[in-house]
Amino acid sequence: MTASQVHLVRHGEVFNPERVLYGRLPGFGLSDLGRAMAEAAAADLVERGRPVARIVSSPLQRTRESAEPISAAVGLPVDIDPRLIEPANFFEGKRMRGPDGALRDPRNWRALVNPLRPSWGEPFQSIADRMLAAVDDAYHSVDSGDVVLVSHQLPIWMVHRALSGERLAHDPRRRRCGLSSITTLSWPGGGPVEAGYSNPAVDLQAGATDVGAV
Repeated sequence: MTASQVHLVRHGEVFNPERVLYGRLPGFGLSDLGRAMAEAAAADLVERGRPVARIVSSPLQRTRESAEPISAAVGLPVDIDPRLIEPANFFEGKRMRGPDGALRDPRNWRALVNPLRPSWGEPFQSIADRMLAAVDDAYHSVDSGDVVLVSHQLPIWMVHRALSGERLAHDPRRRRCGLSSITTLSWPGGGPVEAGYSNPAVDLQAGATDVGAV
């Protein structure tokens, strides 16, 4: 037996007053608004009336905190899968925009030579491979019901593009993966397909100051 659906949930807004690219850095948890977004995602899953059988999170603080309201709502613990983590990034800890932004510093330009790989971090293909492996394991990890995977924007977007047959290299400003959004996968014919996308925290996103790579 296997899961019926797998839901890829992005974390909520992060408290990031210095506006740095935080990547895998520790100490970046949800803002108050981000917690409200996570609650909205949990409510959306509950309203669907689907039986959630397992919850799995990236090991980073912001995803674990985003999984908490889902855990409380369905009464299940949160497992950790390191394959759901944010990709490592050369620019971690740096402010990207503004007159002192990292992109204006010639010492950083060597990290930008190949945006198709990309040269500033983990290759897109590597992200897609580990995420698809995590999805497949989640699908086979329960006898019935749904599995919720709480992850990050780029890993979730790599699943979308891989399953859609699109080139993995892309413009990050065009990602359709809002804060606390839910991308749902199903297996109608043996392999995974994207069955739906919802953005339950959309009304909260107008007030967000940290929206990730958009």
